[in-house]
Amino acid sequence: MMTINRFSKHLFSILLLGTLVACSAERNTFTSRLYHNTTARYNAYFLAKEKIAEVEHNIELAHREDYSEPLPIFYPIDSAIIEQNEGLIEDAHGMASKAIDWHKNSKWVDDSYFLIGKIQHLQADFDDAINTFKYLNVNSKKKDVRHQALIQLLHAFIDLRKFDDAAYVIDFFSKETAISKTNRQKLYLTLGYYYEVRGERDGIVSSLDKAVELTRNPKEKSRINFILAQLYQRAGFDAVAYDYYQKALKGNPPYERAFFSQLYSQQVVELEKSKDFKKVRKYYDELYDDRKNRDLRDVILYEKAMFELKQDNQDEGIRLLTLAAKEESPNQRQKGYIYHKLSEIYFDEMKDYRAAKYYLDSAVENFKETDRLYASIQLKKKVLDDYVENFEVIQKNDSLLHLSSLSRDEQILVAEAFIKSEEERLIREAEMKNQEKSTGIFDNLLAFGGKGSGSSFYFENPTAMQQGSIDFYRIWGNRPLEDNWRRSNKGFQEAIGETMDQSDSIDNTETEDQPEIILPDLDDLLNQIPSDRSVLNEMKAEMEESYFQLGKILYIDLKEPNRSIGYLNRLLSDYPQTPKKPEAYYTLYMASKEAGLPHGQYKEILNKDFPDSPFTKSLNNPAQGNSSQDHRAAGEQYRQAYELFNQKEYLSSRQIVRKALDDYPLTRNTEKLWLLDIMVSHKLDGEEAYKLKLEQYLQSVEDKDLEKLARKMLTVIAGDDKPLLVSKNLDQDTDLDTADTLATLEEEVKEPSPYKENLEQTHIFILALEPKQSQEAKTLTADLENFHSRHYANARLRTGTISINKENTLIIISPFGKADKAMEYREKFLTEFNSDDLPAELKNSSFVISIENFQQLNKRKDIEEYKAFYKEAYK
Repeated sequence: MMTINRFSKHLFSILLLGTLVACSAERNTFTSRLYHNTTARYNAYFLAKEKIAEVEHNIELAHREDYSEPLPIFYPIDSAIIEQNEGLIEDAHGMASKAIDWHKNSKWVDDSYFLIGKIQHLQADFDDAINTFKYLNVNSKKKDVRHQALIQLLHAFIDLRKFDDAAYVIDFFSKETAISKTNRQKLYLTLGYYYEVRGERDGIVSSLDKAVELTRNPKEKSRINFILAQLYQRAGFDAVAYDYYQKALKGNPPYERAFFSQLYSQQVVELEKSKDFKKVRKYYDELYDDRKNRDLRDVILYEKAMFELKQDNQDEGIRLLTLAAKEESPNQRQKGYIYHKLSEIYFDEMKDYRAAKYYLDSAVENFKETDRLYASIQLKKKVLDDYVENFEVIQKNDSLLHLSSLSRDEQILVAEAFIKSEEERLIREAEMKNQEKSTGIFDNLLAFGGKGSGSSFYFENPTAMQQGSIDFYRIWGNRPLEDNWRRSNKGFQEAIGETMDQSDSIDNTETEDQPEIILPDLDDLLNQIPSDRSVLNEMKAEMEESYFQLGKILYIDLKEPNRSIGYLNRLLSDYPQTPKKPEAYYTLYMASKEAGLPHGQYKEILNKDFPDSPFTKSLNNPAQGNSSQDHRAAGEQYRQAYELFNQKEYLSSRQIVRKALDDYPLTRNTEKLWLLDIMVSHKLDGEEAYKLKLEQYLQSVEDKDLEKLARKMLTVIAGDDKPLLVSKNLDQDTDLDTADTLATLEEEVKEPSPYKENLEQTHIFILALEPKQSQEAKTLTADLENFHSRHYANARLRTGTISINKENTLIIISPFGKADKAMEYREKFLTEFNSDDLPAELKNSSFVISIENFQQLNKRKDIEEYKAFYKEAYK
C-alpha cells in the first residue's frame, strides 16, 4: 500500500513538472497558450487595468466642475493628483509588465503594452507614450488594440498641440473600416476634444452628437448631453438646448449636474422669455427653499440676481449677490464669480472704485491661478489698489488734519458724538437682527413659553444683549482680552467721510453667541489726533502726492477725465507751491481736451511759467517725443552728450542735451537727460546754479534710482559726504568730479532689480504698442483670437488691453501656468503668428512676465528696465 502511495506521489510530481514545462513562456503549445492566456488576462492584465481605472476615477473625483463654463470633454489631469496616486500607477505598471514578461505567448501582450502607454500618458511622459502607441499600430495583429492605440496617440498629439500630426491620425481613421462601437465612441470623444482645443464649436457638437449615440454608460451619457446642451444654449438654439438638458437628467447624474440641468433648461425655455416676473421669482424662491439645494443656495441667489440685473433692478441684484456671498458653500469658485460680479457693478455702473477694489480682492481669494478670470482680475486689481491707497490717504489725513485744527473742547465734542453714533449703530444692528428672526411654526410654539421672536428672555433677544453690553461698558469700560472682551481698533477719524459703511460689508457674515464690546475709548480717540508740526507736515505732503496720483490714475487708467480734473484742481488750489505743477497742468490740458472742456489756458500757463519743462515742449511739439523711435533717438543723443561730457566738451554736450529735450520732451530718457544737463551746468554755471537745479530736480523726478543718484550728488556738493571714486576722465584735483560722473554714481548706488525671478508663477505674454499703433491695429485682436482658436483653444487664453502710461499700450495674453508655458507660446507666436497690423520689429519685442513682476512694471512704467531683467532671467 505504501509502495502504491509513493508511486502516486512520484507520478503526480512528474505530471506537475511536465505541465510546468509545457506551460513555459517560451513554448507555443496549446497547453502553454491556454495557461498564459488565462493567467495573463485574469491576473496581471486584469489587475493593471483595474488600478488604472481607479486612478482615472480619482482624477474625476478630484475635479470640481465649473458649470458656469462648458464642461471639458475629458477631465483635466492634475499633476498633483497623479503624484497622490503614484503607488497605484507603479502597481499598474508592474502588473502590465509582468503580463508581458511572464506571459510572452499570451494574446494579452498587446493589451498590456497599451496599458503601459496609457500609464505613460497619465504621467505626461509623452515621448515614451507616443512611441508605445506607434509600436502597437505597426506591430499589433489585433485590430481593436491598434485602434485603441491610435485614438490614444491622437489624444497625446492634441495635448501637445501637434495639430498636423493629429490631422494625419484623423485622416487615417477616415479611411479605416471595422472600428468597434467602443472604439468609435472613444474616437468621437477624442475628435470632440480636438475641436474643443481649437475652439471650433461646430466640430465639438458634431463629434459629441455621434459619441453620445454610442455611449452605453448612463452617467457618461448624461455628462455628454449636458455639454451639448451648454454648447447649443451659447449658440442660441434654446429649444435644442432644452432637449439636451432634459436628456442630461437621465442616467442618475450627480445631484449638482442634475440641479444645473433643471435650472438651465428652465432658463432657456421659460425664465428668460417669460413676462410673468412674479412666476420667475417664485421659481427661484422654491429652488432656494428646497432642502436638497442647501449647498447650492449661493448659485440660486446668483442666478436670481443675474435675472434681476437683466431687468435693470440693480439694487435688488446687489442685495441678492450680497446674500449669495454670505451663503455657506463647498464651491469656492462660485464665490469668486459672485464677488467678481459685484466688483463689475460697482466699477462699471456705480464708478465706486473703492468698493470695486474690495470685492475684487475677495474674488481673487476664491479663484485659482488657472481659472479663466484670474489673470485679467489681477491686472485690473493693480489699478484699483493704487486708486484706493491714494484715496484712503486723503480721506484719513484730511479728517485728522481737520480735527487737529480744533480746540481740545471741540475735539472732545466730536469724539463723544462719534462714540454716541457708534452706540446707536450697534443698537440699530441688534434690532435688525431681532426683526430678521423667523416667524415659522416652531418660533410661534416657543413664543408661548416666552422664547419666540418677540421674547423678552435676555439671551434670546439681541437688542437686550447689545444694550446690556453697552451699559456694562459705560460702567466698567473695556475688559482685558483674557476675559474674551474685545474692542475695535478703528479710530473715529477713519469713519468720517467714509463712502462704505463697514457694517454693510459682505465679509461681515459671522455671528457670535456673545455680543462684542466695540465702543471706542474717548482717550484713545483723542490720542489719535496729531499735534506735532512735523507729523502734520508729513501728512500734508502725503495728501499732496495722493491728489496728484489720483488725478493721473483717473485720467490714464480709469478714463475719467472729469474726476481727474477735480483732483488736480484741488492739488493746485491747496498746494500752490507744488513741484508737480508742470505735469499737473499738462494732465489738466489733456483731460479737459478729452472731456470737451476749455483747455487752452493750461498750455498758456505752461509756456509762461514753465517754458523749459518737457511737458510744455511736448504740448508745443505734439507729433514728437512719444514713439519708440523717439525713445531710441533720445537715448542715442544722451550717449553722445555723455561722451562729450567725459571729454570735457561741455558746451557741445549741453547743446546736444537741450536739443534732445526739445525734440523728444517726454521719453523714458527725459529724466536722465535732465540730470546730465544739471551736471553740465555745474561745469559752466557754477556751484550755486548746480545746487539749485539739483534741488528742483529732486522735487519732480519720478525715477527712484535717479532720485537717489541726485540726492547723493547734492550730499557731496554740500560737503556732507566724501567723494566715492575719482573719475579717470576728469580732473583729479576736483573732488566734485566724482559726483558728476553719472556712470560711476549709478554703479555705486545701484540697487537690486525690483523684479524677482519666479518661473513657477502664473505668467502673461505682452505686446507693447504706442497708443497710435494700437488704435490703427484694427484687426490685431481678431488675428490673435484666430491664432488662439487654432493653437490654444483648450488653454482658454484671454486677450486684453491696458495703458500703463501715455506712451505704452499693452496687449496682454493670459494666463500661462508657468514661465515655460509662456515662453513656448512666445516661440510659436514668433514663428507662426502673422498679422498685417503687427510689424516684425514689434513682434520681436514681445516678452513674458510673471503676475507679481507685472504689478511692479505697472507701478514703475519702465518697459526697458523690465526688458533688461527679462533678458537675464529668461535666457
